[in-house]
Amino acid sequence: MTASSTRRTTAMKSRTAAVGALAVAGALLLTACGDQTKNDTQGSGTAKSSAAPLADLLPKDIKDKGVIKVGSDIAYAPVEFKDSSGKVAGIDPDIGAALGKQLGVKFDFENGTFDTLVTGLRAKRYDIAMSAMTDTKDRQNGLENGKKVGEGVDFVDYYTAGVSIYTPKGKDQGIKTWADLCGKKIVVQRGTVSNDLAKAQAKKCPAGKKLSIQPFDDDQQAQTRLRSGGADAGSSDSPIAAYAVKTSGGGKDFQIVGPTIQAAPYGIAVAKGNDQLTKALQKAMDAIIKNGEYGKILAKWGAEQGAVTAAKLNGGS
Repeated sequence: MTASSTRRTTAMKSRTAAVGALAVAGALLLTACGDQTKNDTQGSGTAKSSAAPLADLLPKDIKDKGVIKVGSDIAYAPVEFKDSSGKVAGIDPDIGAALGKQLGVKFDFENGTFDTLVTGLRAKRYDIAMSAMTDTKDRQNGLENGKKVGEGVDFVDYYTAGVSIYTPKGKDQGIKTWADLCGKKIVVQRGTVSNDLAKAQAKKCPAGKKLSIQPFDDDQQAQTRLRSGGADAGSSDSPIAAYAVKTSGGGKDFQIVGPTIQAAPYGIAVAKGNDQLTKALQKAMDAIIKNGEYGKILAKWGAEQGAVTAAKLNGGS
């Protein structure tokens, strides 16, 4: 699902020779050798200006490596997951490949648990995190539960999603809102907005109607728990919940209940201080929105409703 820049050779300049056949052949051979050397040194630059028009916007170290290391929780279909052949697939890898064409680098997705991705950025294990990560002021400012835990990150926003509740199909138990979850069990992915909403709701539940929260490292584990009857409901970002409802058990396992709430942007996270990389990603995102690749990717995954018209920086609240 990644893309790299392609090479094309420059046209050789024709030369004339006013000597005999042997001299002409020798001159042509030397000319070819000389021009081939130019192709090797200059062709890359020509390719970057044509096949990767925004390559020069990248920081030199990334441009030289030709790779952007992406931290991602690759278990969140349809945004990122491993397909039946074991390859990384989904909205984010496809967008990464499109961005790679603009920037002349390969987007290399590396699997990690969601709640460790920002830490991985700080430790420089990744250049960016791209994992259906909601852009929030707390994440921008390095806050967790109101406490400072790091420098925070900058976001290049590229999609809008809300949060949905889903239940076993035909067994909603009257659950329509978050307040209806009091006295019930809910499964969520650890470190997500769904997890935060569940914690906030648990504090509001009356005595004797405790909301039991079961957090998991990834969303697939949460879905498995719900399918097995170990909980009453689950919650995920709206495109993930919709995809689970459509695909799990051939559409027979789950159903969405109640309205989608808290629409907010997904952002590509970049460690604070990496302004050149952040701006390069923003320019590349705007380019694929304008050229139509972005829209085609969302249509492929049935996620058009969350499309944005421009890549904003730190647009979350």
